[in-house]
Amino acid sequence: MTLAHIHDNSRMPTQEEKAAFAQRLALALRRSPEPVNGATELALRFNLRHRGTAISPQTAHKWLTGRTIPTHDKLVTLAAWLDVSAHWLHYGPPPATRLETGEKAKPYITGKPSTEAVRLAGKIQGLSAHQRYLVEELVDQLLGDAG
Repeated sequence: MTLAHIHDNSRMPTQEEKAAFAQRLALALRRSPEPVNGATELALRFNLRHRGTAISPQTAHKWLTGRTIPTHDKLVTLAAWLDVSAHWLHYGPPPATRLETGEKAKPYITGKPSTEAVRLAGKIQGLSAHQRYLVEELVDQLLGDAG
């Protein structure tokens, strides 16, 4: 996706973009400390947080099944609620620049961990299970296909 696509609000999202949004929404909902089971519950919880027009369970179902992507104001509400960026929720992660240049991602390092790695692992261990999951997802994104 080009920068022109990101800022072109008149362009309709493709089926692939809608499906990718639905996958990111499902991931964000799974990461959420509050479990959401189905479109009706998504609509109810969303409507409690959104200051604009309420959504129906049918609209929530369309989001979950990749039939539509919410408008910007609704994306912002979803993102704030699910603690993700609205940009990531709508468009996904930015392309990995090292992969664009052909540089290979470094594989996991084996052997004795450094003092810095042990200190970082200690900090990560002190996080909640949800936060540790987010850190793992971030590391996987940073490593690209190497993980």
